[in-house]
Amino acid sequence: MTPRSGVLIAFSVVLLGMVATASHGSHDVAARAAQTSESPAGNAAAGALNGTSRPSSTEQLALGRHLKTSGALFYGAWWCPACTKQKELFGKEGASALPYVECDQNDAGRKSCQTAKIKAFPTWDLNGKERLIGVRSLDELKRWSGFND
Repeated sequence: MTPRSGVLIAFSVVLLGMVATASHGSHDVAARAAQTSESPAGNAAAGALNGTSRPSSTEQLALGRHLKTSGALFYGAWWCPACTKQKELFGKEGASALPYVECDQNDAGRKSCQTAKIKAFPTWDLNGKERLIGVRSLDELKRWSGFND
């Protein structure tokens, strides 16, 4: 681990604690979301599941696909419990459809996240919209991205 990664991890952990405390939108589904341990080896591909095992509903899958096609980006880290919780809200197939950017597995991901000025995980970004930080409910992501059922 480079000193830069260590600083990013420490800063992110502190911010994550603050975001988790202040986060809104992590209602019943988030409370039921399984907390799993993740490793870089299990997250090689964008949208890797890392323990997300519940099947997705049609709505969860449709929202994941919509976020990707709308140009939204979900920045996270393999070791981030809040990122796992966010993925769990989409179920297995919906999480695979997400436009996920891994910020701490390799140099390319770290560079992408530094360029995007990501300071906490999870972070949602969509051109023209306010950046969202922290675990967000599916309803909030629907409103934010303009998703229509």
